[in-house]
Amino acid sequence: MDFTWGVATSAYQIEGAVAEDGRTPSIWDTFSHTVVGEHGDVACDHYHRMPSDVQLIKSLGVNAYRFSVS
Repeated sequence: MDFTWGVATSAYQIEGAVAEDGRTPSIWDTFSHTVVGEHGDVACDHYHRMPSDVQLIKSLGVNAYRFSVS
């Protein structure tokens, strides 16, 4: 049986760059700022760190990277 090891991300938890390149507030942006009191405006800053993040993922030896964007 073939098996593919991979990693995945979720936009709100990793992306950051909350107001760059025309991005508008998502439901999670609004919810977290008004109800939770904490937010993911910077998150892991994958938006700016993507090249080094991808190299890190590559160093793990995984075969797949599933990402979501907002």
